[in-house]
Amino acid sequence: MFNLKKKDLKRFDWLLFISVAFLSLYGLFILYSAFSGKISNIKSQIVATVLGFILIFVLCTMDMDVIKKAWMPVYVISLILLLLTILFGQGEQEWGSNSWLILGPIQIQPSEVTKVGIIFALAAYFDKYKSNINKPSGLLISMAFALVPVILILLQPDFGTAMVYIFFIAVMFFMAGLSWKWIIALLAIAIVGFLILLLNLKGYRADRIHDFLDPSRDTSGSGWQQQQGLIAIGSGMLTGRGYMKGTQAQYGYIPEKETDYIFSVLAEELGFIGAILMLIAFVIMIYRFIAISKNSKNTFVSLLVSGISAMFFIHIFENVGMTIGLMPVTGIPLPFFSSGGTFLLICFANVGLALSASMQKSSYDIEDASEYETIKFIR
Repeated sequence: MFNLKKKDLKRFDWLLFISVAFLSLYGLFILYSAFSGKISNIKSQIVATVLGFILIFVLCTMDMDVIKKAWMPVYVISLILLLLTILFGQGEQEWGSNSWLILGPIQIQPSEVTKVGIIFALAAYFDKYKSNINKPSGLLISMAFALVPVILILLQPDFGTAMVYIFFIAVMFFMAGLSWKWIIALLAIAIVGFLILLLNLKGYRADRIHDFLDPSRDTSGSGWQQQQGLIAIGSGMLTGRGYMKGTQAQYGYIPEKETDYIFSVLAEELGFIGAILMLIAFVIMIYRFIAISKNSKNTFVSLLVSGISAMFFIHIFENVGMTIGLMPVTGIPLPFFSSGGTFLLICFANVGLALSASMQKSSYDIEDASEYETIKFIR
């Protein structure tokens, strides 16, 4: 499982690593302000960050060709975690869905943990069965394999996280070579299903859609969060009000400012320049993911990093989009910025897998190296 001989250290993607290091430190900097300078509130985030960097270097020593053989156990464990969440999950009163498992002092959100597991399992599955993906029977089996975890998440119910899964699953199907005729057919089915879902939404979920379509509908009620977030972002203007000087952030006008609405804190206090700096770092990170996926000769690696790239992209797009009014409000955290040790560690794990993939030698590299050593020995 750990095999440095299968790694080319010269291929280590320093630009990806530096962008992630910058984002994680920037996130701690903004989170400290969101908690009004209370260091005790970000201790767990600091610990998760340190553990995350250790996790990256551990994953960088792992042989991708070996660990991909564990894709079925990883998939099964992911499903078990999601089933346990349906049976024993908590959090509906606080967060709107029973998406958390509480084990004494430990609190985890399995749907976040299983993101990396499902991406990993899907990459290995498509690597093994991609020749069947455009056959009707093969496509049905592949869809069932991919959508079971989504159904389990919808039963919690956690629609925002389910949408994240659907997005990266769709990207991975496309990268696996799904025919355009199937893409168009599935897209039509998805649109119809989405419209039916919208028409049957009730409670606060329906309010979020209505508030998105009409932001002035209920600014003192269900639209309060969105409205206060927009006020914070707008008041930041070019350079911001100053670090830890944001009136919306520091006086508690923004709900969930440490998690879902952390971007509003950043934009209010550091302004457009601070927000653009964050977005540039995210663009560099995703660009490097795409480059690793594109340049890899290994189908499993290419699909794995494509899924990771899609997961990060939809998180960033949805989180920033909802704070500026481009998307409905959902409980989607911003990678490396939102408070939450579980999600932060999963982000680091995904980065670690991508960096490990970038250094993985292909079978051709190994054969060439062996041949070179043989010739050298003979001489």
